[in-house]
Amino acid sequence: MSDFLPTGIQLVYLVAASLFILGLKKLGSPATARNGNVIAAVGMLLAIVATLLDRHVLNYEMILLGLAIGSVIGAIVAYKVQMTEMPQMVGLLNGLGGAASALVAVAEFWRLLQHGEAIPLDVNISMLADVLIGGVTFTGSFLAFAKLQGLISGSPITFPLQQPFNLLLLGAYIAGSAYLIVSPYNLPVFLAVVAVSLVLGVMFVIPIGGGDMPVVISLLNSLSGIAAAAAGFVVMNNMLIIAGALVGASGLILTEIMCKAMNRSLFSVLFSAFGSASASGGGAGGGSAIDQTVRSIDPEEGAMMLGYARSVVIVPGYGMAVAQAQHSVRELADQLERMGVDVKYAIHPVAGRMPGHMNVLLAEANVPYTQLHDMEDINPQFEQADVALVIGANDVVNPAARSDANSPIYGMPILEVDRAKQTIVIKRGMSTGFAGVDNELFYKDKTTMLFGSAKDMVAKLVSEVKQL
Repeated sequence: MSDFLPTGIQLVYLVAASLFILGLKKLGSPATARNGNVIAAVGMLLAIVATLLDRHVLNYEMILLGLAIGSVIGAIVAYKVQMTEMPQMVGLLNGLGGAASALVAVAEFWRLLQHGEAIPLDVNISMLADVLIGGVTFTGSFLAFAKLQGLISGSPITFPLQQPFNLLLLGAYIAGSAYLIVSPYNLPVFLAVVAVSLVLGVMFVIPIGGGDMPVVISLLNSLSGIAAAAAGFVVMNNMLIIAGALVGASGLILTEIMCKAMNRSLFSVLFSAFGSASASGGGAGGGSAIDQTVRSIDPEEGAMMLGYARSVVIVPGYGMAVAQAQHSVRELADQLERMGVDVKYAIHPVAGRMPGHMNVLLAEANVPYTQLHDMEDINPQFEQADVALVIGANDVVNPAARSDANSPIYGMPILEVDRAKQTIVIKRGMSTGFAGVDNELFYKDKTTMLFGSAKDMVAKLVSEVKQL
């Protein structure tokens, strides 16, 4: 039995890795994402059980205590967190994942130091890489959480000689790592490189504005996976290496997808200090940089436009998420469908604060997956749509991205709602979006503005539509 145990553990790891891959595959579609999550969770359960059966585990009591405490905290947080706060939760989980991986390296260094054991070169390099990536992920993710939660300003924070200072920090880390490779048992130097990695995480995120947070969250998620893989090399655990590599690779792919959706390079996201979490602006008809006329309507007029249309495309944005209007939106769509209106939803990849945010919110309101259409699918259909109903979206529907070469968002793929026969925009006021640029859509002849909270305005539209 003792001879079979190591082989059995590796076989279970292989099954768990297969379930991870299958789960990731199913996460690619809203219709199968829930099942994919369950499959991956089963894989993780198998990996944990197999690891606990390892004969090298010395203290089951502390491990089980940690599992119990973590499970209770996780269950409470998952139950209480609002869907609109899901990006913050993901940021925290990324940070905790990075911290856990870095602590594995710190604990292994301390164990080897206490026992006076020789530190192999590959283990030493893995520990140093783990400390760097895990430390950056930890502080960077918590700073991203603070920006998203509004605990600190979401605007880019820059100062003179910022990049040279970052290079100096990175150089200090490399120098300290090189010293530790030559002289591995220097505790003060090791603690110094740990501290530098934490500072690098802060410096990594502070110059990035709120408009780029979807990309940052994806990238930090990838880094948390890479940190886990590095921790796997530190403790020589195949499951950690595989799981970390999968998370790291999928996170990088998602980051690239998000960059393409914004028509920006990852370099510009990280170093151009673009975007802010809240933009200044006036109320209806005011605070605009473009001196043009805005046409405003009331809910009764909006209901008539929607109720007598043949086809309506609903475009949800972050304003809908903040107002938690998804259930009212579903009620409006149901009412329109009862009147014979064809209703579709247009989903932009960066419409929320994290990838898939709109899909999750609409799934919570039980919107049928068949009604959700991505940008490539829905854009050709806007010309046949009688009404495009934009709810709290801004930059992702701005025609300047297509027509104004001087606009900072020029070239960004958008939902082409201006091609619809009529467009209704529900918005609190005329403030700009994350990119800080005025939206040409608001001044188009075919656009009408319905000013107010997304939840209140959609509820009023539902009431008026029922009276038609």
